Amino acid sequence: MRIIAIEEHFQIAEINRAVAKWLPARGGFRPVGYRQPESELEDLGAGRLRAMDSMGVDMQVLSYTTVALPALPAAEAVSIIQEINDRLAAAIQAHPERLAGFATLPLTAPEAAARELERTVSRLGFKGAMINGRVEGLFLDDPRFRPVLEAAEALDVPIYLHPAPPPDSVIDACYAGLPPNVTTVFATAGWGWHLETGIHALHLILAGLFDRHPRLKMILGHWGEMIPFYLARVNQTLTPVATHLQRPVADYFLEHFYVTPSGMFTLPPLLLTLQIMGADHILYAVDYPYIQDRQARAFLEQAPLSPADREKIAHGNAERLLKLKSAAQA
Repeated sequence: MRIIAIEEHFQIAEINRAVAKWLPARGGFRPVGYRQPESELEDLGAGRLRAMDSMGVDMQVLSYTTVALPALPAAEAVSIIQEINDRLAAAIQAHPERLAGFATLPLTAPEAAARELERTVSRLGFKGAMINGRVEGLFLDDPRFRPVLEAAEALDVPIYLHPAPPPDSVIDACYAGLPPNVTTVFATAGWGWHLETGIHALHLILAGLFDRHPRLKMILGHWGEMIPFYLARVNQTLTPVATHLQRPVADYFLEHFYVTPSGMFTLPPLLLTLQIMGADHILYAVDYPYIQDRQARAFLEQAPLSPADREKIAHGNAERLLKLKSAAQA
Protein backbone atom coordinates (compact mmCIF):
# COMPACT_ATOMS: atom_id res chain seq x y z
CA MET A 1 0.00 0.00 0.00
CA ARG A 2 1.40 3.35 -1.04
CA ILE A 3 1.27 6.08 1.64
CA ILE A 4 1.40 9.79 0.79
CA ALA A 5 1.78 12.09 3.81
CA ILE A 6 0.83 15.70 3.13
CA GLU A 7 1.59 17.73 6.29
CA GLU A 8 5.34 17.24 6.49
CA HIS A 9 7.73 20.06 7.27
CA PHE A 10 11.15 21.49 6.48
CA GLN A 11 13.13 24.62 7.21
CA ILE A 12 16.30 26.35 6.02
CA ALA A 13 18.73 27.46 8.70
CA GLU A 14 19.98 30.61 7.00
CA ILE A 15 16.43 31.72 6.23
CA ASN A 16 15.48 31.33 9.87
CA ARG A 17 18.50 33.37 10.94
CA ALA A 18 17.63 36.09 8.44
CA VAL A 19 14.05 36.46 9.66
CA ALA A 20 14.71 36.00 13.40
CA LYS A 21 14.45 39.73 14.10
CA TRP A 22 10.76 39.60 13.16
CA LEU A 23 10.01 36.65 15.45
CA PRO A 24 7.11 37.56 17.76
CA ALA A 25 7.94 37.78 21.42
CA ARG A 26 5.91 34.66 22.25
CA GLY A 27 7.95 32.83 19.65
CA GLY A 28 5.65 29.99 18.68
CA PHE A 29 5.78 26.47 20.10
CA ARG A 30 8.84 26.30 22.37
CA PRO A 31 7.80 24.82 25.73
CA VAL A 32 10.47 23.93 28.24
CA GLY A 33 12.07 20.60 27.42
CA TYR A 34 10.80 20.55 23.82
CA ARG A 35 13.52 19.65 21.35
CA GLN A 36 13.09 21.49 18.07
CA PRO A 37 14.11 18.86 15.46
CA GLU A 38 16.43 21.23 13.60
CA SER A 39 18.55 18.67 11.78
CA GLU A 40 15.56 16.63 10.60
CA LEU A 41 13.77 19.77 9.41
CA GLU A 42 16.79 20.92 7.43
CA ASP A 43 17.50 17.55 5.80
CA LEU A 44 15.90 17.33 2.37
CA GLY A 45 18.05 14.43 1.23
CA ALA A 46 19.22 11.03 2.38
CA GLY A 47 18.34 11.39 6.07
CA ARG A 48 14.76 12.37 5.30
CA LEU A 49 14.36 9.51 2.85
CA ARG A 50 15.64 7.04 5.45
CA ALA A 51 13.15 8.38 7.98
CA MET A 52 10.36 8.03 5.46
CA ASP A 53 11.39 4.45 4.80
CA SER A 54 11.45 3.65 8.52
CA MET A 55 7.88 4.99 8.87
CA GLY A 56 6.65 3.29 5.71
CA VAL A 57 5.89 6.59 3.96
CA ASP A 58 6.35 6.61 0.20
CA MET A 59 5.93 10.34 -0.49
CA GLN A 60 5.95 13.53 1.57
CA VAL A 61 4.29 16.76 0.49
CA LEU A 62 6.53 19.35 2.15
CA SER A 63 5.74 22.76 3.59
CA TYR A 64 7.91 25.28 5.37
CA THR A 65 7.91 25.58 9.15
CA THR A 66 7.05 29.23 9.35
CA VAL A 67 8.92 30.64 12.37
CA ALA A 68 8.52 34.42 11.75
CA LEU A 69 7.40 34.30 8.12
CA PRO A 70 3.82 35.52 8.74
CA ALA A 71 5.27 38.61 10.44
CA LEU A 72 7.66 39.53 7.63
CA PRO A 73 7.11 43.01 6.18
CA ALA A 74 5.99 42.89 2.57
CA ALA A 75 9.21 44.40 1.23
CA GLU A 76 11.31 41.57 2.66
CA ALA A 77 8.80 38.74 2.38
CA VAL A 78 8.64 38.38 -1.39
CA SER A 79 12.32 37.65 -2.09
CA ILE A 80 12.84 35.52 1.02
CA ILE A 81 9.82 33.35 0.29
CA GLN A 82 10.79 32.96 -3.36
CA GLU A 83 14.12 31.59 -2.13
CA ILE A 84 12.33 29.10 0.13
CA ASN A 85 10.17 27.86 -2.73
CA ASP A 86 13.12 27.62 -5.12
CA ARG A 87 15.10 25.57 -2.59
CA LEU A 88 12.16 23.24 -2.11
CA ALA A 89 11.75 22.88 -5.88
CA ALA A 90 15.40 21.81 -6.16
CA ALA A 91 14.90 19.14 -3.50
CA ILE A 92 11.81 17.84 -5.26
CA GLN A 93 13.65 17.74 -8.58
CA ALA A 94 16.33 15.58 -6.95
CA HIS A 95 13.72 13.12 -5.58
CA PRO A 96 10.56 13.53 -7.68
CA GLU A 97 9.10 10.16 -6.75
CA ARG A 98 9.45 10.80 -3.00
CA LEU A 99 8.87 14.54 -2.50
CA ALA A 100 6.29 17.13 -3.55
CA GLY A 101 5.55 20.60 -2.23
CA PHE A 102 3.10 23.18 -0.95
CA ALA A 103 4.06 26.79 -1.64
CA THR A 104 4.92 29.30 1.03
CA LEU A 105 3.31 32.66 0.22
CA PRO A 106 4.17 36.29 1.14
CA LEU A 107 0.70 37.02 2.42
CA THR A 108 1.59 40.46 3.74
CA ALA A 109 1.76 41.33 0.01
CA PRO A 110 -1.37 39.60 -1.36
CA GLU A 111 -0.88 40.50 -5.04
CA ALA A 112 2.67 39.18 -4.91
CA ALA A 113 1.42 36.10 -3.04
CA ALA A 114 -1.03 35.36 -5.85
CA ARG A 115 1.78 35.68 -8.41
CA GLU A 116 3.99 33.40 -6.32
CA LEU A 117 1.26 30.78 -6.10
CA GLU A 118 0.87 30.88 -9.88
CA ARG A 119 4.65 30.63 -10.36
CA THR A 120 5.14 27.74 -7.97
CA VAL A 121 2.23 25.73 -9.33
CA SER A 122 2.67 26.43 -13.05
CA ARG A 123 6.47 26.51 -13.23
CA LEU A 124 7.69 24.51 -10.23
CA GLY A 125 4.93 21.90 -10.08
CA PHE A 126 3.79 22.62 -6.53
CA LYS A 127 0.48 21.15 -5.42
CA GLY A 128 -1.10 24.05 -3.53
CA ALA A 129 -0.16 26.29 -0.61
CA MET A 130 0.07 26.03 3.14
CA ILE A 131 -1.09 29.04 5.16
CA ASN A 132 -0.44 29.28 8.87
CA GLY A 133 -3.25 30.99 10.71
CA ARG A 134 -4.23 34.64 10.52
CA VAL A 135 -2.18 37.22 8.65
CA GLU A 136 -1.67 40.46 10.55
CA GLY A 137 -4.66 39.45 12.65
CA LEU A 138 -6.92 38.92 9.63
CA PHE A 139 -8.76 35.80 8.51
CA LEU A 140 -8.41 34.75 4.90
CA ASP A 141 -11.92 35.93 4.08
CA ASP A 142 -10.71 39.53 4.41
CA PRO A 143 -11.03 41.26 1.00
CA ARG A 144 -7.29 41.94 0.81
CA PHE A 145 -6.64 38.20 0.28
CA ARG A 146 -9.04 37.85 -2.64
CA PRO A 147 -6.18 37.69 -5.24
CA VAL A 148 -4.70 34.66 -3.47
CA LEU A 149 -8.01 32.83 -3.26
CA GLU A 150 -8.84 33.64 -6.87
CA ALA A 151 -5.46 32.25 -7.92
CA ALA A 152 -5.95 29.03 -5.96
CA GLU A 153 -9.38 28.56 -7.48
CA ALA A 154 -8.17 29.28 -11.01
CA LEU A 155 -5.19 26.93 -10.63
CA ASP A 156 -7.45 24.28 -9.04
CA VAL A 157 -5.12 23.71 -6.09
CA PRO A 158 -6.05 23.47 -2.40
CA ILE A 159 -4.99 25.65 0.51
CA TYR A 160 -3.88 23.79 3.63
CA LEU A 161 -4.88 25.85 6.66
CA HIS A 162 -2.32 25.02 9.33
CA PRO A 163 -2.50 26.01 13.01
CA ALA A 164 -0.69 29.00 14.45
CA PRO A 165 -0.81 30.41 17.98
CA PRO A 166 -3.87 32.50 18.87
CA PRO A 167 -3.47 36.29 19.09
CA ASP A 168 -1.80 37.52 22.25
CA SER A 169 -5.09 38.97 23.51
CA VAL A 170 -6.72 35.53 23.26
CA ILE A 171 -3.80 33.86 25.02
CA ASP A 172 -3.99 36.42 27.82
CA ALA A 173 -7.76 36.04 28.17
CA CYS A 174 -8.04 32.26 27.90
CA TYR A 175 -4.74 30.53 28.63
CA ALA A 176 -2.76 32.70 31.06
CA GLY A 177 -2.58 32.37 34.86
CA LEU A 178 -0.84 28.99 34.71
CA PRO A 179 2.82 27.97 34.82
CA PRO A 180 4.40 29.53 31.70
CA ASN A 181 5.18 26.23 30.04
CA VAL A 182 1.61 25.02 30.64
CA THR A 183 0.22 28.22 29.13
CA THR A 184 2.43 27.82 26.06
CA VAL A 185 1.31 24.27 25.33
CA PHE A 186 -2.32 24.89 26.34
CA ALA A 187 -2.50 27.83 23.92
CA THR A 188 -0.84 25.92 21.07
CA ALA A 189 -0.59 22.18 20.47
CA GLY A 190 -2.47 21.21 23.64
CA TRP A 191 -5.69 22.98 22.61
CA GLY A 192 -5.58 26.61 21.55
CA TRP A 193 -4.25 26.59 18.04
CA HIS A 194 -6.59 23.75 17.07
CA LEU A 195 -9.58 25.74 18.30
CA GLU A 196 -8.20 28.85 16.57
CA THR A 197 -7.89 27.00 13.26
CA GLY A 198 -11.40 25.58 13.54
CA ILE A 199 -12.71 29.10 14.19
CA HIS A 200 -10.80 30.32 11.13
CA ALA A 201 -12.36 27.63 8.94
CA LEU A 202 -15.88 28.37 10.20
CA HIS A 203 -15.27 32.09 9.74
CA LEU A 204 -14.49 31.44 6.06
CA ILE A 205 -17.80 29.61 5.65
CA LEU A 206 -19.86 32.19 7.54
CA ALA A 207 -18.26 35.06 5.61
CA GLY A 208 -19.66 33.58 2.39
CA LEU A 209 -16.22 32.75 1.00
CA PHE A 210 -17.39 29.60 -0.75
CA ASP A 211 -20.34 31.33 -2.36
CA ARG A 212 -17.83 33.73 -3.91
CA HIS A 213 -15.30 30.97 -4.68
CA PRO A 214 -17.38 27.85 -5.34
CA ARG A 215 -14.43 25.76 -6.60
CA LEU A 216 -12.04 26.58 -3.75
CA LYS A 217 -10.75 23.62 -1.73
CA MET A 218 -9.26 23.69 1.77
CA ILE A 219 -7.43 21.12 3.90
CA LEU A 220 -7.41 20.95 7.71
CA GLY A 221 -5.17 18.77 9.85
CA HIS A 222 -5.82 17.12 13.21
CA TRP A 223 -9.04 15.45 12.07
CA GLY A 224 -10.61 18.73 10.99
CA GLU A 225 -9.56 20.90 13.96
CA MET A 226 -12.59 19.89 16.08
CA ILE A 227 -15.24 20.79 13.49
CA PRO A 228 -16.44 17.26 12.52
CA PHE A 229 -17.19 16.52 16.16
CA TYR A 230 -19.49 19.56 16.45
CA LEU A 231 -20.70 19.80 12.86
CA ALA A 232 -24.32 18.85 13.65
CA ARG A 233 -24.46 21.45 16.44
CA VAL A 234 -22.81 24.09 14.25
CA ASN A 235 -25.26 23.42 11.46
CA GLN A 236 -28.28 23.40 13.75
CA THR A 237 -27.47 26.70 15.44
CA LEU A 238 -25.73 28.75 12.73
CA THR A 239 -27.66 27.85 9.59
CA PRO A 240 -30.91 29.53 10.77
CA VAL A 241 -29.12 32.84 11.42
CA ALA A 242 -26.69 32.75 8.46
CA THR A 243 -29.44 33.72 6.02
CA HIS A 244 -26.94 35.45 3.74
CA LEU A 245 -25.51 32.06 2.75
CA GLN A 246 -26.84 30.08 -0.19
CA ARG A 247 -26.67 26.71 1.59
CA PRO A 248 -26.62 25.17 5.07
CA VAL A 249 -23.36 25.70 6.94
CA ALA A 250 -22.54 21.98 7.07
CA ASP A 251 -22.83 21.65 3.31
CA TYR A 252 -19.91 24.00 2.78
CA PHE A 253 -17.71 22.09 5.17
CA LEU A 254 -18.55 18.71 3.69
CA GLU A 255 -17.97 19.89 0.13
CA HIS A 256 -15.01 22.24 0.37
CA PHE A 257 -12.88 20.81 3.19
CA TYR A 258 -10.60 17.78 3.38
CA VAL A 259 -8.91 16.58 6.58
CA THR A 260 -5.83 14.69 7.70
CA PRO A 261 -4.78 13.14 11.04
CA SER A 262 -1.54 15.17 11.35
CA GLY A 263 0.03 12.42 13.42
CA MET A 264 -2.99 11.89 15.72
CA PHE A 265 -3.07 8.14 15.34
CA THR A 266 -5.98 7.04 17.51
CA LEU A 267 -9.01 5.19 16.26
CA PRO A 268 -12.04 7.10 17.63
CA PRO A 269 -11.41 10.36 15.70
CA LEU A 270 -10.74 8.40 12.51
CA LEU A 271 -14.03 6.54 12.80
CA LEU A 272 -16.06 9.64 13.64
CA THR A 273 -14.47 11.67 10.84
CA LEU A 274 -15.13 8.82 8.45
CA GLN A 275 -18.79 8.76 9.47
CA ILE A 276 -19.20 12.54 9.18
CA MET A 277 -17.14 13.32 6.08
CA GLY A 278 -16.71 10.04 4.22
CA ALA A 279 -13.51 8.42 3.01
CA ASP A 280 -13.26 10.66 -0.07
CA HIS A 281 -12.41 13.68 2.09
CA ILE A 282 -9.70 12.15 4.30
CA LEU A 283 -6.01 12.25 3.38
CA TYR A 284 -2.99 11.10 5.37
CA ALA A 285 -0.34 13.07 7.27
CA VAL A 286 2.35 12.23 9.83
CA ASP A 287 3.50 15.79 10.73
CA TYR A 288 7.16 14.83 10.34
CA PRO A 289 9.57 15.59 11.95
CA TYR A 290 7.51 16.85 14.90
CA ILE A 291 5.93 13.40 14.88
CA GLN A 292 8.24 10.50 14.03
CA ASP A 293 5.88 7.64 14.65
CA ARG A 294 6.84 4.28 13.23
CA GLN A 295 3.26 3.21 13.90
CA ALA A 296 2.04 5.60 11.21
CA ARG A 297 1.79 2.86 8.63
CA ALA A 298 0.55 0.23 11.06
CA PHE A 299 -2.25 2.52 12.25
CA LEU A 300 -3.65 2.78 8.75
CA GLU A 301 -3.06 -0.86 7.90
CA GLN A 302 -4.82 -2.09 11.05
CA ALA A 303 -7.73 0.40 11.09
CA PRO A 304 -11.16 -1.19 10.50
CA LEU A 305 -11.55 0.20 6.98
CA SER A 306 -12.68 -1.38 3.75
CA PRO A 307 -9.80 -2.01 1.31
CA ALA A 308 -11.17 0.68 -0.98
CA ASP A 309 -11.38 3.29 1.79
CA ARG A 310 -7.91 2.40 3.05
CA GLU A 311 -6.42 2.98 -0.39
CA LYS A 312 -8.27 6.29 -0.75
CA ILE A 313 -6.95 7.59 2.56
CA ALA A 314 -3.45 6.23 2.07
CA HIS A 315 -2.82 7.69 -1.36
CA GLY A 316 -5.79 7.81 -3.72
CA ASN A 317 -7.35 11.03 -2.44
CA ALA A 318 -3.99 12.80 -2.42
CA GLU A 319 -3.33 11.69 -5.98
CA ARG A 320 -6.71 13.04 -7.05
CA LEU A 321 -6.81 16.29 -5.08
CA LEU A 322 -3.16 17.23 -5.56
CA LYS A 323 -2.83 15.78 -9.07
CA LEU A 324 0.03 13.50 -8.09
CA LYS A 325 1.10 10.64 -10.26
CA SER A 326 -0.13 7.28 -9.07
CA ALA A 327 2.34 4.47 -8.44
CA ALA A 328 1.42 3.01 -11.82
CA GLN A 329 2.17 6.35 -13.54
CA ALA A 330 5.38 7.12 -11.65
